[in-house]
Amino acid sequence: MKRARVAYAGAIHEAVPHGDALRLADGRVADQDAVVWLPPFEVGTIIALGLNYADHAKELSFGAQEEPLVFLKGPGSVIGHRGQTRRPSDVKFMHYECELAVVIGKTARKVSRKDAMSHVAGYTVANDYAIRDYLENWYRPNLRVKNRDGGTVLGPWFVDASDIGDTVHLPLRTLVNGKVTQEGNTRDFVFDIPYLIEYLSSFMTLNTGDVILTGTPEGVVDVQPGDEVVCEIEGIGRLVNTIASDEVFGR
Repeated sequence: MKRARVAYAGAIHEAVPHGDALRLADGRVADQDAVVWLPPFEVGTIIALGLNYADHAKELSFGAQEEPLVFLKGPGSVIGHRGQTRRPSDVKFMHYECELAVVIGKTARKVSRKDAMSHVAGYTVANDYAIRDYLENWYRPNLRVKNRDGGTVLGPWFVDASDIGDTVHLPLRTLVNGKVTQEGNTRDFVFDIPYLIEYLSSFMTLNTGDVILTGTPEGVVDVQPGDEVVCEIEGIGRLVNTIASDEVFGR
């Protein structure tokens, strides 16, 4: 089942697909263009993976990792489907990262690999932007690169884990202005979802609503103000986002 969260007529609603429209929890039907799309669940701690596809690591001239490259992001970095992400005027290279987002459904602490998937509530699509100009260390992405306001797009749908199953091999791709620029499959994770939950829960408690961003494959390209960026993951959804200039944000 696919579910969304939207702002409409002065309130926040849960919504489900209704043809080309949305059916709100109170029974009303709203056009998709008439709502403000929010992240499709209440977002907790955001745990992001770097270089979790071997082809992307190779693209950036890195070898295989011995353990995950992990960093945290604050909730202020998150926006929803059809939102705008600012590209600062002084940067030379800003790129998208299409990622499968894993949503934790129940508390996980010291969870074994064999039990890990029982702690997954579902999935959504993420687009986690990075600005390479600001990167100080490839192995430790700094706050200006990875914790920017509006730099992490989630949505549009939350899809129940039961609809996907425990074998999560999903094609994904990114399109910029309608042109495919990135393609991959989650079967190519360096560290798969059960491993990540076991690893993370060995030293931190994962709570309901926490999100694991599982990394992006090769194929990142520079994006400019006015570009429409679409991240698609089969069975999960199609996340649309627009790059905007400083002037749009009053900077």
